[in-house]
Amino acid sequence: MSRVHNITTWAKRLGRLTPLTSVSIGLVKFNTQAMQNPEISDVEYQQGELIGYEVREYLLEKWGRKCVYCGAKDTPMEVEHIIPKSRGGSSRVSNLTLACRSCNQQKGNLTAAEFAHPYIQAQAKLPLKDAATMNATRWKLYGVFAQANIPLEVGTGGRTKFNRIKQTYPKTHWLDAACVGESGAQVFVSPHHVPLLIKATGHGSRQMCRTDKYGFPSRYRLRQKRHFGFQTGDMVQAIVLTGKKVGTYIGRVACRATGSFNITTLDGIVQGISYKYCAILHKSDGYTYAEGARCLPPYA
Repeated sequence: MSRVHNITTWAKRLGRLTPLTSVSIGLVKFNTQAMQNPEISDVEYQQGELIGYEVREYLLEKWGRKCVYCGAKDTPMEVEHIIPKSRGGSSRVSNLTLACRSCNQQKGNLTAAEFAHPYIQAQAKLPLKDAATMNATRWKLYGVFAQANIPLEVGTGGRTKFNRIKQTYPKTHWLDAACVGESGAQVFVSPHHVPLLIKATGHGSRQMCRTDKYGFPSRYRLRQKRHFGFQTGDMVQAIVLTGKKVGTYIGRVACRATGSFNITTLDGIVQGISYKYCAILHKSDGYTYAEGARCLPPYA
């Protein structure tokens, strides 16, 4: 539920800054119904291009993004029939797998069992459990937004990838979010846009002692969480005017009871900064923030 709570929290925060007129959700990673049943009214499905993305994305996830015959990675993969069509095999997803070009050509008109890989046929019929778990999380998220009376648009992971590649955007999570559903088929993202990366870190732990590898207490923690007005997780600015660490540092602070703090900046961790040099920019709210890489598509 933490994933659901994090997303709804940020939807509420953004809703306070700008009115939300609709929400697009990647409801399922793969549209298995469309992969099994080609009689879909959508024009891209009829043309066969979008369903190809659905099938390929499903196979990449199921077979670990590697050739099932030789185990090769980081090489172009081809969708391959376990039982060749010339031998009566169908194009259903349960008869498809991934192979590198070399293995695909060597296999030729043989079945996977005849090619000395009899286990592949049985594995191909097993469901993708991890995808089912994530799909359940997305359905829970869909139910939460449905109760908020906000117009919803849903899409699949295959369609998201289809939209992103068609618009020549690089593979990033935030660009995938912009390309969800039918509305994501035509979106403009400035090549100089810098995304804000947000990571959920929580508000700390109630554990009162640290343990060694055997489970015995090794050191204890203080009851108080704040020291000299600061708390671990606060965003601070430290202006050091004297000593070996002269400079200005901005980042997330880790507090000590001694008053000697560590500050995590974009360039790394700066240790031993006195609390006297620090000023709070943003109090800890359970998240950490950083700037991501700019979007620079080929046309930029």
